[in-house]
Amino acid sequence: MTSSMFRSPGKIPTMKGFEHKSYLGLKAASSNVRINPFRRTEVSCQLQRIDSSSMTWPVIAHEEVLVKSKPAEPEIHQHLHLSRRARRNRKSPTQRAAFQETNISPDNFIYPVFIHQGEVDIPIKTMPGRYMLGWRHGLMEEVARARDVGVNSIMLYPKVPDTLKSPTGEEAFNDNGLVQQTVRLLKDRFPDLVIYTDVNFDEYSSSGHGGIIREDGVIMNDETIHQLRKQAVSQARAGADVVCTSEMLDGRVGAVRAALDAKGFHHVSIMSYSVKYTSSLYGRFRKVQLDKKTYQLNPANSREALLEAREDEAEGADILMVKPALPSLDIIRLLKDQTLLPIGACQVSGEYSMIKAAGLLKMIDEEKVMMESLICLRRAGADLILTYFALQAATILCGENKRNYFN
Repeated sequence: MTSSMFRSPGKIPTMKGFEHKSYLGLKAASSNVRINPFRRTEVSCQLQRIDSSSMTWPVIAHEEVLVKSKPAEPEIHQHLHLSRRARRNRKSPTQRAAFQETNISPDNFIYPVFIHQGEVDIPIKTMPGRYMLGWRHGLMEEVARARDVGVNSIMLYPKVPDTLKSPTGEEAFNDNGLVQQTVRLLKDRFPDLVIYTDVNFDEYSSSGHGGIIREDGVIMNDETIHQLRKQAVSQARAGADVVCTSEMLDGRVGAVRAALDAKGFHHVSIMSYSVKYTSSLYGRFRKVQLDKKTYQLNPANSREALLEAREDEAEGADILMVKPALPSLDIIRLLKDQTLLPIGACQVSGEYSMIKAAGLLKMIDEEKVMMESLICLRRAGADLILTYFALQAATILCGENKRNYFN
């Protein structure tokens, strides 16, 4: 076949896949060789000769030479007989958005803010982007920014000077204390702002514990609650909308409810930290780690959490809070299925800092992980989310270039 095609002897370079060693009758000349693998088992070759007088020889088109290879995989011509293909409802962003079961908005957020008596905003080293705000100026500016993106609920956490702390925490119910003055100032500036205050002993105790300590180291339950009652009433008198019983002391919700009602504050709500685990994710800016296992819950227990929540509901709690948030998704769902009360989730400082730190190190996409963490809390059953991401997340949700991270 080859000798009948060419008139003069010659050779072409050996090419991979060709078994032919030489071609007779082809004069030596420059040649262009092109290979086209039309099929996995075939190669097409075109040879074109250009001589000195620019004469072009006829092209040999699509000469197929078989190459040894693996057999081609067989094609499947028959589809599976499925009565239901779930992917049909996920084929476009519009459909995915229409069928999204869980949504989130700035209305779901409570924005926790740290305050101190100074004027300068102080960065919190363990919480990137967070500050201890001056209560007169920095706080007012931060609240205004939050309201601009739809966040109208805040939680106050005070930094009490050590000189005002004591074993029995009297500063907690000082009507001219930091929290009380701040609540009045906020209400004067933003009358419709919803203010949550922390009915908590540890910020005012010289020991840092959530209760009065007996000489033998035991946390005194009833004696501490007596102080918490006065603290709650003082905060309500200043204008707090919701007081938050955040220490896991027995009977605190009923005692605080009775104290509020006795002073005419029937309209003030109680958000009880019904499930507050002894978690290693708490830290914020505290320098000393305290053992609070005698009054906070064991992270291994779920039935005990349900028992505590039921007791708080019976005592008059209006909202049940779970802390920490992401490690307690199962507990949030458990409470959601067991009560008709609103459920809150407290995304604590450690949860915030982990996402922030990983984002800064480019290990994750910070915004996407942040939004995923929040929507997962909503999916689990949280109606309210206390989160340090409130301002950042709300800015995304309400921005002109709103991005839907889930569709």
